[in-house]
Amino acid sequence: MILTNRFTLSNGLRVVHHQNSATAMVALNILYNVGSRDEHPSRTGMAHLFEHLMFGGSENIPEFDKALESAGGTNNAWTNCDFTNFYDIVPAHNVETAFWLESDRMKSLAFSDKALEVQRQVVCEEFKQVCLNQPYGDLYHHLNRLAFKEHPYRHPVIGKELSHIEGVTQDMVRTFFHSHYAPNNAVLAVVGNISVDDVREYAEKWFGPIPSRGISPRDYPPEPVQTEPRRGVAYGRVPQTLIVKAYHMPGYVDPDYPACDLITDLLASGRTSRFYRNLVMSSDLFTRADASVVGSEEPGLMLLMGALRDGADESAAEAALEAEALSLVGNPPSDYEFERTLNLFESRQTFGSMSYVNLASTLAMCEMHGESFDSIIPRYRSVRVADIVRVASAILRPENCTTLVYRPKND
Repeated sequence: MILTNRFTLSNGLRVVHHQNSATAMVALNILYNVGSRDEHPSRTGMAHLFEHLMFGGSENIPEFDKALESAGGTNNAWTNCDFTNFYDIVPAHNVETAFWLESDRMKSLAFSDKALEVQRQVVCEEFKQVCLNQPYGDLYHHLNRLAFKEHPYRHPVIGKELSHIEGVTQDMVRTFFHSHYAPNNAVLAVVGNISVDDVREYAEKWFGPIPSRGISPRDYPPEPVQTEPRRGVAYGRVPQTLIVKAYHMPGYVDPDYPACDLITDLLASGRTSRFYRNLVMSSDLFTRADASVVGSEEPGLMLLMGALRDGADESAAEAALEAEALSLVGNPPSDYEFERTLNLFESRQTFGSMSYVNLASTLAMCEMHGESFDSIIPRYRSVRVADIVRVASAILRPENCTTLVYRPKND
């Protein structure tokens, strides 16, 4: 059981705290409710750009990293389609420095031309390195565009194209910041060797004076129900053909989300999984096979992937990938197989929470979802084998499937 304290500042900032006296450190995690789904289709990559811009200096701190490192700390951040997350790790006796640094960039980010130009170049180079020069780097550019027709999940977090980032102006930056990066659109999680009284004092002192802001509403259309199979082919400098089958599935808050997650664990988690035993070890079709859920807030995708062996028949491999997934319906998991999968999930969740840094991120996400950390495992434990069969039958349908075949490019 994880004991937490929760309170909300008058400006809307939600704060969650867990004290861990076994460490001499403290992790501050700030989760903003903004991601690539909040971008205009003609200006994608903004949330990811802002992840970088938030390190470009604020009103009182010209160099965020340098100030934190001077206090013995370190930091990092990530962005996905739904959220942007920043975390700082500092010695407990210097924790107020982290409160000061995070509050200052929330209140008054420095909108300098130099910072924008530097970070724009950094993001453009990352786009080239990750998407253009890395095998399968543009996979989700092709897949998302096929799978989604209306929803902003159709463009990748890093951006749809380089020109969208290259053309960002100061006015665009200021508007995006003031519309999303605000105390009433964020959760602060603090975990480590610090009392709830100190957290309350520092939160009130440093974040309390920041005014709430008007948050841009999400007015994009819902994704229409897919009614027929979709297919696409991509080519690139890749070592082998990759088959991806993407099925629309519920978002995180849906009651069937845990069943979807467990379906992919049954199929591809570990060497006892069905994909590993039957597709990789017992056939000549695949060098690797995987299954996963994107894990998005709104209805997203369940992914089945298989990398083909040289000379493997593409049609046979695709049929085998699909058939093995559907084996959960025709040959439901035994009690032993299902319990093993639940135990694996519970062990990952439990051991992950032993890290105060991971726990801070998880608590922030729980607060954003309106759930408690201790409710996660029971939510998954409530799933039954009958639910696996029912949900797999509903999702793994041909008309709900988008297939992308990514082939090596012949120079």
